[in-house]
Amino acid sequence: MEALTLDRPIELPELKGPITFQEFLAQVDGGVHAELEDGEVIFMSPASRKHQHLFGWLYSILRHHTRHFSIGELLPAPFSVRLGETGQVREPDILFVRSENLARIRETYVDGPPDLVVEIISPESIDRDRGRKFVEYEAESITEYWLVDPIREQAEFYRLGSDSRYHQALPDADGIFHSESVPGFWLRTAWMWEDPLPNELDVLRELGVIQ
Repeated sequence: MEALTLDRPIELPELKGPITFQEFLAQVDGGVHAELEDGEVIFMSPASRKHQHLFGWLYSILRHHTRHFSIGELLPAPFSVRLGETGQVREPDILFVRSENLARIRETYVDGPPDLVVEIISPESIDRDRGRKFVEYEAESITEYWLVDPIREQAEFYRLGSDSRYHQALPDADGIFHSESVPGFWLRTAWMWEDPLPNELDVLRELGVIQ
């Protein structure tokens, strides 16, 4: 079998910080997964196969749900989010912006808080996802933050309270999490740990997206 080749090589720019948001947009190619933290460009490590399988599955069912019910726009990484409160630029694995907030989406980034951010944890990102990003997303008033850990097979769902703080939103007695940021969407958390992952069409039928 021949090795896969890219249409063009990915050249990572040699950036010396601190740089501005405008410099970040101008110099970092849209196909490169990178974030801007305290003026320094942080390039993300390649994702594992397990990470990508879960990411693709979760994105697929969310995408079909949001498009079927016409409730907003779902975007996968790499797509930047400019955080106005902290000045950082993050690239969540998945983000969702409700229809009433679509004006926040620019051509190459979201200017302000999405309604939902999903981070799928990898070994190199665990401290950042649970630490700095948690604080930043809370400060930015992102309504829901999902932390999905395929290594430990656990998911944590955080919802912004009236006190502007994140509080953990637990699945119900049947292990089902009901989202408030994505209207009508629910998820059996056990689905995410099955190997192989459940057939997407079967999941979409159970969610009522298709017949």
